[in-house]
Amino acid sequence: MPEVKYRPNIGAPRTPANEEPAEERAHDFRPVDTGYTKADAIAEANRCLDCKKPLCMNGCPVGVHIPQFIEKIREEDWAGALATIKADNLLPSVCGRVCPQENQCEGKCILGRKGEPVAIGQLERMLGDMADEVGEAPECKPSNGKKVAIVGSGPSGIACAGELAREGFDVTVFEAFFTGGGVLTYGIPEFRLPKEIVKREIKGLEELGVHFEYNSVAGRLFDADELFNEDGFDALYLAVGAGLPRFLHVDGENLPGVYCANEYLTRTNLMKAYEFPEYDTPIRHGKNVVVFGGGNVAMDAARTALRLGAEKVTLAYRRTEAEMPARRAEIHHAKEEGVEILELCNPLRFLPGPDGFVSTIELQRMELGEPDASGRRRPIPIQDSEFAIPCDVAVTAIGTRANPFAKLCADVELNRWGLIETDENGRTSNPRVWAGGDIVTGAATVILAMGAGKKAAADIKEKLLSEEA
Repeated sequence: MPEVKYRPNIGAPRTPANEEPAEERAHDFRPVDTGYTKADAIAEANRCLDCKKPLCMNGCPVGVHIPQFIEKIREEDWAGALATIKADNLLPSVCGRVCPQENQCEGKCILGRKGEPVAIGQLERMLGDMADEVGEAPECKPSNGKKVAIVGSGPSGIACAGELAREGFDVTVFEAFFTGGGVLTYGIPEFRLPKEIVKREIKGLEELGVHFEYNSVAGRLFDADELFNEDGFDALYLAVGAGLPRFLHVDGENLPGVYCANEYLTRTNLMKAYEFPEYDTPIRHGKNVVVFGGGNVAMDAARTALRLGAEKVTLAYRRTEAEMPARRAEIHHAKEEGVEILELCNPLRFLPGPDGFVSTIELQRMELGEPDASGRRRPIPIQDSEFAIPCDVAVTAIGTRANPFAKLCADVELNRWGLIETDENGRTSNPRVWAGGDIVTGAATVILAMGAGKKAAADIKEKLLSEEA
């Protein structure tokens, strides 16, 4: 019989996400999106145009062969679809949940030019979640006798570790915290990325032979020279992130009840404040919470505050909602759950109440002027426009900067922001040290950090094995 040519379901609407009701999910840490069913996935896969020149792949920082895994979904070859993804991306359950697909793979999809793109992220996430049912550990090449140390178990570090382990390297990941995952664990809330998924992905790396050394603070317990000269490592990859918070530098910022987002989210996620009272985590449960910022971290903090019992959560931003760098989906979910957005305002000072905790914030209204270096219109203060709002917990989420661990660990060149200077393959000024992720780019996305780790792994492999030849 002649082969039946695939015919896409042109004009079919995008298969909607299966989301929990906003009025219910805003009060606990259940996942917002429960994911596609197999029927959903097949229906969505049938929307794919199967382009001869798939632009979607151009938008993927780790080069996943998207048309191929979508084809296998249509054929209901679930194991083959998952294997296709894992050939390029060992963390599909994570990426499917937190990557900004609208700006990457889905942003390049031809269907998105006149309608809605294929829901690539939903398909990837669903396949990743099927790992226990149909997944198999990727095959690893025989040991090549080379040892690589990786500092940091966040997205960049574990992506690099997985790639090298598959190529036969002996890989050890050193992590400062007591558990793995980096920002995936301490920064992203349970309702967006359940921690059991992160644990499963770490376990998958351990099954590939990756060793994890926890409670190991680089630059304090060891440095690069010790790793090379005493422990016999041949290369080092620095993936320490850029986790130091930026501050507002206004009066009262040190008052009790004023948190930076890193602290607020770490206490909630890593120290399990979301399981109160089983875990009596030291965190203030405010009734009137104000979050400053407009990125994904600000959205995470605001939505977390709701789930910790806040009666009113206000997200204050010095530009308008249109200029917010957060994903549109995150803004939509936050507003749907009850977060109020206060546009065009900037904090002037935090004022204490009788108990010494923050109780009031004074703000100033802003207007937008000419575009700045980011391409967004610069916020300009409006004179005599001050006003105050009640606040018993404030969270600042205005970005992060480089931490010092990389410089303490290895002699590498830094730029004026304290970030590590590298070439396009992650090579630093030290010929035995590579680096990638936020410590090179500044705060960016999970998938870009993973792409850096994957690229560095390829370069480490080429250099170390060519030295042996």
